[in-house]
Amino acid sequence: MQRSAVALRHVPFEDLGLLAPIMQREGWEVSFRDVATDDLANGSIADAGLLIVLGGPIGAYETEAYPFLTSELALLEYRLARDLPVLGICLGSQLMAKALGSRVFAGPVKEIGWGRVELTKPGAASCLGPLGEDDAVVLHWHGDSFDLPRGAQLLASNRHYENQAFAYRGKALALQFHLEADPRRLEQWYVGHAAELAAAKLSVAELRAATARLADGRALLADRIFTRWLREVGTS
Repeated sequence: MQRSAVALRHVPFEDLGLLAPIMQREGWEVSFRDVATDDLANGSIADAGLLIVLGGPIGAYETEAYPFLTSELALLEYRLARDLPVLGICLGSQLMAKALGSRVFAGPVKEIGWGRVELTKPGAASCLGPLGEDDAVVLHWHGDSFDLPRGAQLLASNRHYENQAFAYRGKALALQFHLEADPRRLEQWYVGHAAELAAAKLSVAELRAATARLADGRALLADRIFTRWLREVGTS
């Protein structure tokens, strides 16, 4: 039986990536909403079987500049208060933290590129367990951070950002990093984030070379993690 999922998109190229075929195989029918222009008050979004909030190059605290964030936060508050499944990625994780009452703020460094995270004990026992393996790297692409929400369980950290992933009440998962990013499509990111990369004095050529070196195994890693999580929230 097909189950409904809604993915909230902030920029076209930050989409489901490697997660899309996993969701299709696991029986999820996904529809997209472009947050900046679509009406988020529709009940089909609020009560969907799963809500996925994707990344984007703005801050969760920029509600004055981007008023649509207020509607997005209200939607997250509704779902999180009712234990409805939510997956937040990068900006999505920061919006989840803010919706749960936590502070979101500029981080200590712009973290862009491939790297590891260190799992907490609960993280190692969770769907993120494969990230503890020697060859497990993820794509970091963010400059903001957040305080761990009250009642949330910290799953992963690294030396730059203490809060890299958290779980909330069993059906909400927040990932500061991009486990879903498809290495084959990162050329779109290099173009879409050209100004950010230039401001951070980061080399596209070096990012491209690192991606080519580390691309193998990313799809399998995403599959192992997301398949377990989707099955857990789909049956609990």
